[in-house]
Amino acid sequence: MIVLTKRNHEKFLVNHLQIEHIECIPEVKITMMNHDYYLVRETVEDIIEKIAVYNAKVQDIHREIAVTDKR
Repeated sequence: MIVLTKRNHEKFLVNHLQIEHIECIPEVKITMMNHDYYLVRETVEDIIEKIAVYNAKVQDIHREIAVTDKR
């Protein structure tokens, strides 16, 4: 989940997997798969960055470390 900010400065969490689409109208409108929507203060670029960072963290949890002896 990513943290976003509503127009009234209230923070909330969004499951990024449930986002159907994002519009710039000129504010940013996020429409969810259930057709609810949120107007947020973040830019589209900020939202994409938050999703990328979150996905990287989730994938890194499952990364295994392999130690090799290079003597």
